[in-house]
Amino acid sequence: MEIRTRGDEVTGIRGDDHDPFSRGHVCPKAVALIDVHHDPDRLRGPVRRIGDRWEPIAWEDAFDLIATRLVAIQRDHGPDALAIYLGNPNAHHLGHILHAPNLVRALRTKNRFTATSVDQLPYYVAAHAMFGHMFLLPIPDIDRTAYWLVLGGNPVASNGSMMTAPDVATRLKAIHERGGKVVVVDPRRTETAEAATRHHFIRPGTDAAFLLALVNALLELGPPRIERYGDKLAGLETALAAIRPFGVERAAAPTGIPAAAIRGIATELREAPTAVVYGRMGLSTQPFGTVCQWLVQLVNLLTGNLDAPGGALPTLPAVPMTGPGTRPGGLGRFASRVSSRPAFGGELPVAAMIEEMETPGDGQIRALLTIAGNPVSSTPNGRRVDRALAGLDFMAAIDLYVNETTRHADVILPPTTSLAHENYDIVFNALAIRNVARLSPPAVAKPPGELFDWEVINGLGIAYAKATGTPFKPLPPPTTVLGAALAAGPHKDKVTMASLKAAEHGIDLGALEPSLLARLETPDGKIACAPPAFVTDLARVESDLLAKPDAGELRLFGRRHVRSNNSWMHNAHRLVKGPRRDQLWIHPDDAAARGIVEGCAVNIASRTGEIRVTAHVTDRVMPGAVCLPHGFGQRREGVQLSIASALAGASYNDITDESAVDPLSGNAALNALPVQVERDASP
Repeated sequence: MEIRTRGDEVTGIRGDDHDPFSRGHVCPKAVALIDVHHDPDRLRGPVRRIGDRWEPIAWEDAFDLIATRLVAIQRDHGPDALAIYLGNPNAHHLGHILHAPNLVRALRTKNRFTATSVDQLPYYVAAHAMFGHMFLLPIPDIDRTAYWLVLGGNPVASNGSMMTAPDVATRLKAIHERGGKVVVVDPRRTETAEAATRHHFIRPGTDAAFLLALVNALLELGPPRIERYGDKLAGLETALAAIRPFGVERAAAPTGIPAAAIRGIATELREAPTAVVYGRMGLSTQPFGTVCQWLVQLVNLLTGNLDAPGGALPTLPAVPMTGPGTRPGGLGRFASRVSSRPAFGGELPVAAMIEEMETPGDGQIRALLTIAGNPVSSTPNGRRVDRALAGLDFMAAIDLYVNETTRHADVILPPTTSLAHENYDIVFNALAIRNVARLSPPAVAKPPGELFDWEVINGLGIAYAKATGTPFKPLPPPTTVLGAALAAGPHKDKVTMASLKAAEHGIDLGALEPSLLARLETPDGKIACAPPAFVTDLARVESDLLAKPDAGELRLFGRRHVRSNNSWMHNAHRLVKGPRRDQLWIHPDDAAARGIVEGCAVNIASRTGEIRVTAHVTDRVMPGAVCLPHGFGQRREGVQLSIASALAGASYNDITDESAVDPLSGNAALNALPVQVERDASP
């Protein structure tokens, strides 16, 4: 970005035309950083809740108060009486990425939760099982592909998700211009589908069946194209033997996509000189998320496009995410206390957090620290989460705002905004469609009295260590830690702190190159094509999708908009102006059957509750499916978000179900939720 300032005022943000990666593209959410920086609702210093009021408190007093209360609760009830929840913004901030793990380890609790398990956890579980490391993630090489199959994703709106790709619309157009095709499979005709060669509606939650049919359609066309993998495949025949009985017609039946259309996609994939399959949010946040991500990689492998230019390849970022000393724990090394949900990488699925708060006994959660997270809005059954938070003995938050979650906190510690500190995209460079590196300098000076995120984390860690008498080693500034990481990385001769500071437009390290086979971290050094748990879970696909008749229920799924970023930024006026985006989208046939007309109020009910929203009748969703965005409904009492609280809409997660998960990973099944929709007759 190019950021213009006048003193401490940010006056403009636009794309950097000279950036080799973004090429001048910038999305509306970037421009809205001005609104966040100058937002009068944003907290500028720590506050303490006294009854219904918030009062300022000195930084050191706030650190000591939090530490004293947490230590007392852990002393009386055990280390696991404290829970930690980290939200998605942590992945966007260098200070959080490098420093938060140090604090989390020091707090000595197994009750660690993050937004990962309401988002991309199946990606990590599949990568860990197949390739030996959660960050050996094959990324679509869309700048060189001739055929892109997009499942349950809308990269034109997200600019790539689990795939950092600025200006996807232009890159998608380039595929067409070089004679390629883009095919979208989604229950909604998304912005990406509008720009694609072809779009197929699919019934929400049936993507695993579609992928099984696609694998079998590929096998009908000839033997797998696996010569490039040599002896690096383990269990492929086992996987294919488990998949063949599903057939094409039988597996296609619940999806709503004709078998002939799936065979056509298989033929195009096989005949394309390069091709890649990409499955995103719609595949991950459903009951079969892990099986879907496994099958996506099997399709890439069977067509010879895994670890191939124009296909799906791992990145080689300047800050290494894989290799010696980076391998996190696998699946199921321990489990949640109440429902035995499996941990992965030292984290428990957040769908289990409510019952861990509400169920008495050893290890019951009695205190919570949230770090840039809003679980009331972003995790299943938000109303129950809301009630559980109100019953805690103590809560603290590192956050900029008093939102739906932090209104329950006893103390809030607000870091300064992202425009006031340096940043380096460790996570998003590791997911980028090119290997790039860029250090962003601060645009403005840190205001007096405010602290950087890493200073807040260090301060809390020091206070906790003092209260417990245990050691805590605060980390130096993030750029110092970053410099050491770069010196140990694969581009250490080209990417140093000095070279980053000199390259104000970033450093292009080149296109992705095949490296997966040389970097596998599985015990036998081979791709595990048939992880036993994944193969076993096909029986659930059989029983729940193929053997169970369609009950005719409406299925709810989410949608992304280019002006929305989860639940974060609805207090930015630049992002909420314009046409309404909070409505429930419903197909004309389903609307007519229920007496629903454009703009009328409707009630959506699930097992866990009911919300009232406005209907938008459109053929951009398929019959039998209804679509609602996430992140609205920020009107709860005590929320101090003046713009967001005035918006119409209800929270998607007030009707999602904490018992609905992908059992392999524990990821929340937020999509394909069975619901009833009725016209609201009240005034």
